[in-house]
Amino acid sequence: MSVLRCLGVPWQRSLLRLMTNRFWKELRLYETHQEEVSKPIGRYPIPYKKDLPFDIVELMEEMEKKTGFLPNVFKVLSYRPLEFRAFFAYYNAIYNKETGHLSRADKELIILVTSIANRCPYNVVAHSALHRVYSRNPVLSDQVCVDWRKSDLPAREKAMLEFALAISQADDITDDHFKKLEVHGFDREDAWDIAAISAFFAMSNRLAHFVNLVPNKEFYLIGRASNVKDSRSEPAAPKV
Repeated sequence: MSVLRCLGVPWQRSLLRLMTNRFWKELRLYETHQEEVSKPIGRYPIPYKKDLPFDIVELMEEMEKKTGFLPNVFKVLSYRPLEFRAFFAYYNAIYNKETGHLSRADKELIILVTSIANRCPYNVVAHSALHRVYSRNPVLSDQVCVDWRKSDLPAREKAMLEFALAISQADDITDDHFKKLEVHGFDREDAWDIAAISAFFAMSNRLAHFVNLVPNKEFYLIGRASNVKDSRSEPAAPKV
């Protein structure tokens, strides 16, 4: 207080101003936090964890432990446990299979580009993040999000995406589609894998539209840091 007196400043007024400024600053931070917490992530209520079946809680906790956060799709689908199990069982079957010539980066490309075509914000945000991780190339991922046809993707990946979009958009599939894939080393089993992922996420896109599914903010920064090659930071695909 002696310093304030020496400067000719009434200490009571200065102390009051300091306390007032701090109060309003903390209040604004609190209100911002409350707004983020209370903002709904979809149109349907999110069940309390204590009301969910054990196997669903177990999967959600495993996912959160691996990624550091729980993707909102898990929360929203838990509203219907039977459909939750069916959704992730089929996802697991087509995404985590060990056979075929599709890498995880390939699968994420398919999901990303078909989701862009279907105007699905959740899957675009979530799977562009995963593509950044698995491709180790955030610049390429951003190029794909803007215009994959003008991106630096190799011809192989572009042929794969042409086929994926034909499936997602319900085009008439002819032998020519398979021939274009074969030129780039894809066989009939690979074509099935591409089709299954494209068709599944066409459904996922429409369901996300319907429930107004909001992406987690954490997705926006994944795969952009300098330590992107650290495999420990990779969000794992759920296995059920």
